[in-house]
Amino acid sequence: MKLVLDVDTGTDDAVAIMMAALHPDLNLVACTVVNGNANVDYCTDNTLRVLSCINRSHIPVYSGAYRPLARNDFPTPRDPNKPKALHGTTLPLPPTDTQAKTQHAAQFLVDYFKQPNHDTTLVAVGPLTNIALACTLDRDFAKNVERLIIMGGGHAIANTTASAEFNFWADPEAAAIVMSAGFSNIQLVTLDATHQALVTYDDCKQLVEQGSPASLAAELFIRQRIDVHEQFEKMDIEGSAPVHDALCIGALINPKLIKTQHLHVSVETGNAQSVGQSIIDVHKRSNQEANCYVALGADRLGFIRLLLDTLALT
Repeated sequence: MKLVLDVDTGTDDAVAIMMAALHPDLNLVACTVVNGNANVDYCTDNTLRVLSCINRSHIPVYSGAYRPLARNDFPTPRDPNKPKALHGTTLPLPPTDTQAKTQHAAQFLVDYFKQPNHDTTLVAVGPLTNIALACTLDRDFAKNVERLIIMGGGHAIANTTASAEFNFWADPEAAAIVMSAGFSNIQLVTLDATHQALVTYDDCKQLVEQGSPASLAAELFIRQRIDVHEQFEKMDIEGSAPVHDALCIGALINPKLIKTQHLHVSVETGNAQSVGQSIIDVHKRSNQEANCYVALGADRLGFIRLLLDTLALT
């Protein structure tokens, strides 16, 4: 299965990239990069480092949007210490001489998905700026993407404001454009799902025991995430954290890992108190047609098994 992965590479994106690049059922065609967890230049460098770490430097990387579509003050973290601890700027991996391609990520997306019979899934696990730009560059872009998987939004859970998930909050206008662009098959993996697929310190021990380059790198990133969550936002399982973006790749490999409902989703852009909130019509009261398949639950043990098995492959 071919995929293009749009990332803002921090700790959870890094695990997603490794899973996408290593699993034998997937063919990672390219990574496109957007501003989000850090400045887009850092995110691009991190993406190149991750691919080099697992000997996949041949996979091309395209750097994209360096800021949100419409807002000058986004993203501004609610707590400057927490995002820094979760992701930092440069991941603790060796640098690489590999360079990103010169073409802008959004233009690459337009050109690639314009090809006939590409048979490729687009997976977006950062703010949706690159995807929205592609929609504005090519009126047929949404029609050309047969399947779009997004990590974003939440129904009962938020992680940046009282009502918003980070990716939607970091560029709410982009998220609103994408959700209303007319993609025929959107799958939305929400915080509600990722918070059910928690990875624990015990799982990290198994990664160390596996000893592969990907397992050891993932253990660094996931342990860092757990340390931060233990300090700032304890999960329901002691000593655990969500690895949001990796669940998208897990669900691409094994769709049974998530439970979806066909619902209408929109994104709040106007209200200062709720900007970036995903409005998920779980009770179907909006009288609007469903526009995506929303994951609100996940199989934790199945995800952990797949994560361990995939990262052992290097």
